[in-house]
Amino acid sequence: MKTNTQNQESGLGSRSAQLSSENTAAAEAPGAVAPTSRRSEAKAEADKKDTQGGRGNLPPIDSEARKANRTLPTPKVLNLLHTQLPAAYRLAEVVGRWVWVTFKEQPAAEIRQQLAQLGFHWNRERQAWQHPCGKFSLGSQADPHEKYSTYRPASIRRSAKPQTTAAPAAA
Repeated sequence: MKTNTQNQESGLGSRSAQLSSENTAAAEAPGAVAPTSRRSEAKAEADKKDTQGGRGNLPPIDSEARKANRTLPTPKVLNLLHTQLPAAYRLAEVVGRWVWVTFKEQPAAEIRQQLAQLGFHWNRERQAWQHPCGKFSLGSQADPHEKYSTYRPASIRRSAKPQTTAAPAAA
């Protein structure tokens, strides 16, 4: 039986072995560019940041403040969300007493950090940032939308603006 080296010498080696030796030779050549593209290197760097918490140069989360924020009642959480993260407030939904924020795409690390600081946590199953508003529970298999009332606070706030009506003309 021939060994891999003997097969390569006779031209019968596997294609992967040939590619491997070509890549090694290309990488060892002076001034050679590695076989990976710059885009994949940038993606690898971004993935590395994500695995390290995705926080980059953001300040650390104050765990005591976060813990206190998780006990705030729903109206206070909504007010904080409205003043500190208006874009997230527009996406917020109140389910029972909890506040959920659902993004179409993954938000920037800065927004995720601010949500965490406000006391939100990521729920992988529901694909939403959730705030317990002092009402902690372990969760359930059923959809909370079926059990609790829900509303979008941004739509209520918009409709609650005072209407300007023309005063009737005095006769």
